[in-house]
Amino acid sequence: MVRPCPDSGAATKAEMDDRRSVRLRLLETSDLHMFLRGWNYYQAEKDHGVGLAHIATLIRTARDEAPNCLLFDNGDSCQGSPVGDFMAGSGGGERTHPMIRAMNLLGYDAATIGNHEFNYGLSFLREQIKDAAFPFVCSNITLCNGAPLLPPSVVLEREVIDDLGRRHDLRIGVIGLVPPQIMVWDAIHLHEQLMVRDMVEAARQVVPELRSRCDVIVALCHCGISADQRQGGEENAALYLAEIEGIDALLLGHTHHVFPGEHHDNLPGVDAVAGTLHNVPAVMPGFWGSHLGVIDLTLREAEAGWVCEDFQVEVRPVCRREEGRAHPLVPEDPAIIEEVQPEHEATMAWMDEPVGWTSSALTSWFTFLEADPCLALVNAAQLAFARPLLAGTEWEHLPLLSAASPFHAGAMATDAFVTIPIGELTIRDLVNIYPFANTLSVVRCRGADLREWLERSATVFNHILPEEDAPQPLLDPLPPVYTFDVIMGDAVSGALTYTIDISSPRRYCEQGRLVDSSARRIHDLCLDGRPIEDDQIFAVVTNNYRASGGGHFPGTGADRVIVTTHEYNRDILVRYVRRQGHLMPPHAGNGWRFRPLPFPATVCIDLPASASVAASQRGDLTFMEPVEGGSRYRVGRPHFTL
Repeated sequence: MVRPCPDSGAATKAEMDDRRSVRLRLLETSDLHMFLRGWNYYQAEKDHGVGLAHIATLIRTARDEAPNCLLFDNGDSCQGSPVGDFMAGSGGGERTHPMIRAMNLLGYDAATIGNHEFNYGLSFLREQIKDAAFPFVCSNITLCNGAPLLPPSVVLEREVIDDLGRRHDLRIGVIGLVPPQIMVWDAIHLHEQLMVRDMVEAARQVVPELRSRCDVIVALCHCGISADQRQGGEENAALYLAEIEGIDALLLGHTHHVFPGEHHDNLPGVDAVAGTLHNVPAVMPGFWGSHLGVIDLTLREAEAGWVCEDFQVEVRPVCRREEGRAHPLVPEDPAIIEEVQPEHEATMAWMDEPVGWTSSALTSWFTFLEADPCLALVNAAQLAFARPLLAGTEWEHLPLLSAASPFHAGAMATDAFVTIPIGELTIRDLVNIYPFANTLSVVRCRGADLREWLERSATVFNHILPEEDAPQPLLDPLPPVYTFDVIMGDAVSGALTYTIDISSPRRYCEQGRLVDSSARRIHDLCLDGRPIEDDQIFAVVTNNYRASGGGHFPGTGADRVIVTTHEYNRDILVRYVRRQGHLMPPHAGNGWRFRPLPFPATVCIDLPASASVAASQRGDLTFMEPVEGGSRYRVGRPHFTL
């Protein structure tokens, strides 16, 4: 375990000299999300900043540098890109899953699963991993009959070479942990199928016994780093796991951050430069194959066995980013490219399939300034699908609304936006608008809940202050863009309209906790022009993640769900566009706007270079200065009083 070597006085100098040291290198990938190649499937172009094929080159280099290497994956590997969706649909066939083939080719030693491994259901998960040439472990999930879904741990027996070239047998114990929130996020697949324990409690149970059989313990924790007070059942429990005696290294993921790195600076118990949590080495390698995590443990043979006397942690990027562009630092591994080429070509052909036509451009550049045409399209498709589902039920007379959030609106990179020109629409375009494998659900909520739902959504905006001379950013960078739900009605229920007052403090924090009960940002909430009453009842169409409580939105949760389906929201969108054939601009009366500020202020927003022409044609945006990857604009009339 990570602790200093025994006092040298406990043994003679000759005995100490005879005890050799071993450098054990741990390599980690995490949150690959089915990005096998350096390819942007949404734009059909090369991407030098992503892909296991780039990481593979880093892996080979890291192995050449150190004789004793172990390679691990920390989950969320097989869902998240169009290739993953293609494989989960009709593209799988009888061949081994391409991610597993690539991992077999690279010689992974062990892996765990992430929350997104459950998006396609348990049967797909089992089929996907059955041909892996390495073990999958998970310590906090069992079937409802008590049997483990996967082995809770594994002991890897490896021959290692010490600093003088002598060989030793080393036993490395590996555990895997996944957020218990999977039972909420994928309830439609997992209800009455699995039981999930708190990650910390599960680790406390398995580590002591495993420690008695091993020289080193590595924890594959599909979770991030949070310094919030321990409550139990945390989604991001890495800091608490680091306090468990016996864990030598933590391999992290889930939150898509890079650690060591500045994102976790100044958190208690965290050294964001050295890469430690409570003095235990920890690493997190970004997402989509952006980085390789590396932990080097220096093990010294002592009286009681091997102990870790030193360590070094680093993350190795695949690219250098300048002015919004990725410049490659390493080439792609040709063996990986060749291995996954059939699925790559099949996915490209699938995405090129035409489905309709749009008479107006569909972009997400201005999602946070006004009603977004992409979200309007998703909401229209969800409403058209859900209304017949409620016919003949006790809910058919409720006003029907729909909630949708952006996914590609600058979340992953400065160029991660939807940019669909006027003309033919393909599967690629619609996958770009809705990239995730969510299924459609409907919840029942009151008018008061609806208002709180929108308050939670408005967390993405900063609190704009009076008497501030410096420009104030419109957006808070912490809340994910997919927490900005926009709720709309249809021709039957009427248009839903409301205003957002960003001169007010936030009512909810980015995790969804109520932080200021006196704050109100949502005003003028009306349906078909009539104010919504707190006790009115509504049916709201959304996805399974949000409906079951993902993101902690008021008005959602398992007890609110009235309809669940196995229909993917994106498939519903594709079928809707096929039926419409020719899409017209969305109805302007549905949506939200900002309430004018009651004081002068300079509010700004950063937009990508691709939005410059469209931004220059708007009356509410004024160019201020260039920024990396784009430009900064002053947000003005008609939204703000300046």
